[in-house]
Amino acid sequence: MSGHSKWNNIKRKKEATDAAKGKIFTKIGREITVCVKEGGPDPNNNSKLRDLIAKAKSNNVPNDNIERVIKKAAGGGDKNNYETNIYEGYGPNGVAVIVECLTDNKNRTAGDIRHYFDKFGGNLGTSGCVSFMFTKKGIVIVENNGVDEDTIMEDAFEFGADDMSVEEEVVEISCEPSELGTLREGLVSKGYNVVSAEVDQIPSTYTTLTDEEHIKKMNLLLEHLEDNDDVQNVYHNWENAD
Repeated sequence: MSGHSKWNNIKRKKEATDAAKGKIFTKIGREITVCVKEGGPDPNNNSKLRDLIAKAKSNNVPNDNIERVIKKAAGGGDKNNYETNIYEGYGPNGVAVIVECLTDNKNRTAGDIRHYFDKFGGNLGTSGCVSFMFTKKGIVIVENNGVDEDTIMEDAFEFGADDMSVEEEVVEISCEPSELGTLREGLVSKGYNVVSAEVDQIPSTYTTLTDEEHIKKMNLLLEHLEDNDDVQNVYHNWENAD
């Protein structure tokens, strides 16, 4: 897991403005809506919904909001039909970028994504042009409140972990995406404070930007992508990102 820190991204979201937090709530709500329509409203029978509820809570989404979204989706109150679209492309100096979207208007979303890439020194590519450089992994973030490294390693591997990185504030634990729910629930049962549990895309190689203009444009590209309501996740291999 060297060179990659999910925690940095999480901290940035936690420090976001109220307006940005509102967008995060909206995006998670959209994920929950799709999940309920596909797998039902009972988290006991829908493991993906359990993971999304945990994700919502880790982002400080109030329980009332979560329950309201679930009930609305289960009762057919949300008439929007969202579909998943994945876009791949390159930022300044060839930084690889993957953009995952949930949209009810594919043409609008595709136009927006292409515009951002064009405007900020990149170009939208074809399907598969950069995804081969990434590997999907489940990433569980546990608060490092003085945990014993050997003990948490033993516990994590018992529940399906395959790698672990100890940082000052947190412990990042990786697993296969299919083991994410089991790992999260297992660690919670052992008394660990799980900050986040999500599927991430881990790059196999990284690109460093040294030109100030490239850095400025890459930051703007990421900001505009993440600010778009249709965009759920943005993955990239920019090594010196904040």
